[in-house]
Amino acid sequence: MIEVANLSKRYGDIAAVRDVSFTASPGQILGFLGPNGAGKTTTMRVITGFLPATSGTVRVEGFDVFEQSAEVRRRIGYLPESPPLYNDMAVTPYLRFVARLKGMSRSAIPEALDRVLTTCGLASVRDRLLGHLSKGFRQRVGLAQALIHDPPVLILDEPTIGLDPRQIIEIRSLIRALGGQRTVVLSTHILPEVSQVCDKVVIINDGRVVLEGELARVTADRSLEEVFIEAITRDGGPAATAVEA
Repeated sequence: MIEVANLSKRYGDIAAVRDVSFTASPGQILGFLGPNGAGKTTTMRVITGFLPATSGTVRVEGFDVFEQSAEVRRRIGYLPESPPLYNDMAVTPYLRFVARLKGMSRSAIPEALDRVLTTCGLASVRDRLLGHLSKGFRQRVGLAQALIHDPPVLILDEPTIGLDPRQIIEIRSLIRALGGQRTVVLSTHILPEVSQVCDKVVIINDGRVVLEGELARVTADRSLEEVFIEAITRDGGPAATAVEA
């Protein structure tokens, strides 16, 4: 479970995130939507402990991100927008290296490797160099490194960006399969992604949450696109100006 309360992040005079609050329940796939520059990536980085907050609280599985960061990191798998891959390493050695970085014991790593190679569809490329893989397989390796330590919470930042249509379908199917057993936060600006894989939606605009609700409820009588446009237009700000234009 993830609980974000009154979270703010400033860079000098610039407020990237302003008083953001939302929750993601155990086993839920939450779509974190917003225009480019809305504050999605900053929020994800704070949740994962990558960035400190200016104010507010974040709790993951009951642990405070700022006071108990080591416990939180053990429980989170994070796929940033650009997967942290080393092009001169092969898939299996890279995943073994990540497992050691995450504090896994040597005895637990072989089973974990088999699990993520199977789950992420990487068995056929396990011995290939990361630099020789397609964009789709690189994203799969990024997911595998986030899953290697079997975390209960998964944070995915734009996981299908730059993929071709077939690769997008494959990654979406994989994300759906990961839900239920894990709490998943999917940060994206691609609306069909949320419609097809998520249970709940949070829309952020200009650093503020402008809508939070169960996907089925908020789209009961209209499309997600209409909900999204109405939410950011009602909120005002640069994105609303662009929509109106």
